[in-house]
Amino acid sequence: MKMGILYGMVARGQVVLAEFSATQTNASTVARQILEKMSQGKNDSNSSFSHDRYIFHVKRTDGLTVLCMADDASGRRIPFAFLEEIHQKFVKTYGRAIQSASGYAMNEEFSRVMSQQMEHFSTDPNADRLNRLKGEMSQVRSVMIDNIEKVLERGDRLELLVEKASTMQGNSLRFKQQSRRYKNAMWWSNCKITVTLILLLSLIIAYILFAFVF
Repeated sequence: MKMGILYGMVARGQVVLAEFSATQTNASTVARQILEKMSQGKNDSNSSFSHDRYIFHVKRTDGLTVLCMADDASGRRIPFAFLEEIHQKFVKTYGRAIQSASGYAMNEEFSRVMSQQMEHFSTDPNADRLNRLKGEMSQVRSVMIDNIEKVLERGDRLELLVEKASTMQGNSLRFKQQSRRYKNAMWWSNCKITVTLILLLSLIIAYILFAFVF
């Protein structure tokens, strides 16, 4: 037997406006008993009732009751997410007509909607909003981690470029210092040669003068 959400109903008070069953069970009979039991209260509520291996989940809002039967493994979150979706679609589709509609007035059209939504919430993992949100958060976290890793890798590359730039700057500074020392050495060497030439020239002149006098 197919598992998940197996039966759905929408009612105003005890007047059933639409229902759909995915399998042959006595769910419709049990659902009417639940409607009769809940008709004594008027407050909005969310309730669950166990019956054999199944759980009947009921959402009552502003006089409109939405009910479903699901297997026990479905828990509560998915069935109530289904009920919330059905309630919103039903109110949006029929509006004020809900208040005066006769029994099963919307059944032909809306039973198909319930069938589609029962299939969706029973088989699609994204139908569970909390799990879908967790999945989206997980994807966001994965993207963030991926982006951070890329930034870190880029940071490593930037760091390496900075190190290379620092090395080039250091080499340039050493080259300038060596060039300055070389220029100083050349200047002193030129000074020495110049002084030596001057002294040698002075000696030659002095020798010529001395020879001419004597």
